[in-house]
Amino acid sequence: LASNWRVPVLGLAVAAFESSMYAFVFNWTPALDSGASGTPPHGLIFSAFMMACMCGSSCFSLLDSSTKPIKALLPVCAAAAASLGAVAVSLYGSSSAVVIFFSFLAFEACVGAYFPCVSTVKSEVVPEEARAGVYNVYRVPLNLFVVVVLLTDMSIGTSFGVCCALLLVSVGAVAVLGAAKK
Repeated sequence: LASNWRVPVLGLAVAAFESSMYAFVFNWTPALDSGASGTPPHGLIFSAFMMACMCGSSCFSLLDSSTKPIKALLPVCAAAAASLGAVAVSLYGSSSAVVIFFSFLAFEACVGAYFPCVSTVKSEVVPEEARAGVYNVYRVPLNLFVVVVLLTDMSIGTSFGVCCALLLVSVGAVAVLGAAKK
């Protein structure tokens, strides 16, 4: 395990992606509220997010069986970064509720596609006898990133900018894993 450099690189990708996802969970309502003229229908919006997440998950099952999950994970992470980047830009600009909402839908679809992809990649990279311990270690930086994003006094736009940066770190880590030979 100590000689397999792919395990910590995958851990970085997981921690970066999932920490941006958890920060999103706390910040989506203030972001939509800032762009809306009235109070948005949060329940309806949340149900649309869950539908987008299921659609993303279903897209994974449509992949050709010869497609390596690490190759599918790269565009998922990149699209997630682009969607939260669009939110950050919108919050610093006109705060368009429509742009923010559709960017959030795109992000949720990416989250839905992320979990089956990354689960398959983790099963290929992390040895079975060490999985529980390794997955717990992955949670340490994840929780640290989330705490920093949520407990610092940054604006919502900056928070989504940081989430976009974390997703770009995930893109880089996944690209390194995808380019490497086993």
